[in-house]
Amino acid sequence: MKRMTRIQSAFALLTLALAASLAQAGDGHDHGDAAPSANANGPQRLPDGSVFLPKPAQRQMAVRTSVSQDGQLPRALELSGRVQMDPNAGGKVQALVAGRLEPGPRGLPSVGQTVRKGDVLAYVVPSAGAIERSNQAAQLAELKASRDLAAKRLARLKELADTVPRKEIEAAESEVASLGARMAAIGGGLSGRDALLAPVSGVIASANAVSGQVVDARELVFEVVDPSRLRVEALAFDAAVAADVDTAFLMAGGKKVPLTFIGASRSLREQALPLMFRAEGAALSALAVGQPVQVVVQTRSRVQGVPVPADALVKNPSNQSIVWVKAAPERFEPRVVTVQPLDGATLTATTGLKAGDRVVTQGATLVNQVR
Repeated sequence: MKRMTRIQSAFALLTLALAASLAQAGDGHDHGDAAPSANANGPQRLPDGSVFLPKPAQRQMAVRTSVSQDGQLPRALELSGRVQMDPNAGGKVQALVAGRLEPGPRGLPSVGQTVRKGDVLAYVVPSAGAIERSNQAAQLAELKASRDLAAKRLARLKELADTVPRKEIEAAESEVASLGARMAAIGGGLSGRDALLAPVSGVIASANAVSGQVVDARELVFEVVDPSRLRVEALAFDAAVAADVDTAFLMAGGKKVPLTFIGASRSLREQALPLMFRAEGAALSALAVGQPVQVVVQTRSRVQGVPVPADALVKNPSNQSIVWVKAAPERFEPRVVTVQPLDGATLTATTGLKAGDRVVTQGATLVNQVR
């Protein structure tokens, strides 16, 4: 009898354990323990590293592709450069004499203000010592007395014009005129001021002027540049580049600005050869004098490769440069590539691509983020 009681108790415990293991919470009362259901129709990274991207997702991510074309492309180099003022389209305004600054007819110009050639930017009132000014004043008084005497003598000679030779009257007139001109020159030195004029038409690039400021001779007060005409100096560490330059570009405000090669220096600076380029266009307004830039120089030598936009290049988890290639209507494969610069917006893929591949040119970063 006791044995049957123990069997029944064990059976009851087993039944309760099974019931507890099979118990489930009602809808809305689970604790998130269930695994999420996989959406086979959504963007996902496949085991081989490719990406499955349905057509609706491609349209939502604005993915665009283009067919690559293989060919002989110019070999390009990226050089560090710096924007400089064009000496034919810009200038510096310096004080010729030491003195005190005074505003011009329209006040002191500010940075970014447009000026025209010949505009008065400011005045410099020359500064002179007390002894120098007193000497000039004494000389002016002496000249004034001499002119008064010469004028009286001229008046007497004119009264005796019938008996006095004409040459004496002319000599007296010349003496009066000479003394008057000398007085005007010395008087202008005492009370005159030097006008600072705009050397070219353009905008004020730098202004170091305050009303009442005392400046020294040859001190830089203003810089005027034409923002549509600048020069770019690039440094090449290979002297052979200077003889192989074909075209050059730089990026300014998201736009590719062509550069015209002027020439190369004949002396090294910091173990590099300076190359000078000329740039023109409205896109240069995004650059400032002294700003560092990257100059892409295309040489006459050629290299076999496929041109791809710079936006198509992304990094994989191994920090390798890759592009995404559309292998099927909804499948994209990563390709490890080796690239060289081509121009400011395009790269040359020398390995990893072949002609006919559909390379993702827009939305490559979004495709690269699919996991």
